[in-house]
Amino acid sequence: MRNRTTLASIDVGTTKVCTTIAEVNDGDVIRVAGVGITPSHGLHKGLVVNINDARESIRESVSKAEKASGYRIESAFIGVTGRHVSSLNNRGVVAITRNDRLVRSDDLKRVLQCAQSVKVPGDRKLLHIIPRSYSVDGQPGVKNPVGMHGFRLDVETHVITAAVASVQNLTKCIRGIGVDIEDLVLEPLASSEAILTEDEKQVGGVMADIGGGTTDIAVFKDGSIWHTAILPVAGYQLTRDVAIGLGLPFDVAEEMKKRYGSVMPVYEGQADPVSSLAEDGHGASYQDLCDVLRARVEEIIRLILLELPRSEYEAMVPAGLVLTGGSSNLSGIDVLGRDILRIPVRVGVPTNITGITDALRDPAYATSAGLLLWGAKNQGKRTKTLGGFSASLRHLMFRIKDLFR
Repeated sequence: MRNRTTLASIDVGTTKVCTTIAEVNDGDVIRVAGVGITPSHGLHKGLVVNINDARESIRESVSKAEKASGYRIESAFIGVTGRHVSSLNNRGVVAITRNDRLVRSDDLKRVLQCAQSVKVPGDRKLLHIIPRSYSVDGQPGVKNPVGMHGFRLDVETHVITAAVASVQNLTKCIRGIGVDIEDLVLEPLASSEAILTEDEKQVGGVMADIGGGTTDIAVFKDGSIWHTAILPVAGYQLTRDVAIGLGLPFDVAEEMKKRYGSVMPVYEGQADPVSSLAEDGHGASYQDLCDVLRARVEEIIRLILLELPRSEYEAMVPAGLVLTGGSSNLSGIDVLGRDILRIPVRVGVPTNITGITDALRDPAYATSAGLLLWGAKNQGKRTKTLGGFSASLRHLMFRIKDLFR
């Protein structure tokens, strides 16, 4: 394969760490070469709460992916989420002063720098400045103004910031195992790369990644990002509700949720307790289990609705809602969403990747696949090749350091 590059992504979630390594050829075809999935420790609602535990979870995941693929990871794209993330829309304006009044790429850089002049507090880090649309001399809806004539160039951007301390804790865990950070990517942006179609982004759609600790939301309109948000409620709260409401240990509640849970259950013939899932014997009514789950999922769906305009949201996102993330595997969640929101709702799985993707064909791995797609799209700007001599030397140094430690 000519001009093949290798990308890696690390999705550090609340319940799991997923490292993926993929090859990208000239046609931007992504072939997954290795996947490493391990339980996540030291994180809560997307935030690092124990650096040592989190680092060891990441180290184990990276090691599994390296053994599966035969590559060494030198750098990786890292997903960022958590309640500390915030976003806003900002505008930039510049004048075209050359005699020919021709918009060039340098003018795009200038207008984006102008839009970047939004005041960011010292405890915040700028993650993304994404151009939504341009206008030339007041003509709106311009996607690429280079080559057009005009006196004034405007840009509307989506600006995303995160708490410096939270980002530093995550990066410390990644670099602590000898992996450089290629780029920090907001997780709903990454997930939408793997889940949403171009038509859904163009006509208007919402993606909600209901993970273990957070629900990540991305709203698209006219082919560009319109709004992003992170909700601190997700699968963990579902399991906790089951554990408290039915008097079960947390691990048993988690297993019952995955195995039997439904938010649109058929109650007939399901009155007996579900099978015991622990050695000491715990049981619960199927109806009670589903009622607890339905109440919390209804709340999550209504919180997603609050992120949309309060009036005429059906016209804003005619393509509807696409649910992904591990918690979207709950039976009937798409039907419940349609009943509440009165718009199309579907459950999305990662697409546009090949190779050993069996492990990734699940909503739970939308972010992992999306980080690879994000990296492939931006590989000309930031991507480094993995598996070289420097990567091997770096890993050897860290392993020697571990031995002496």
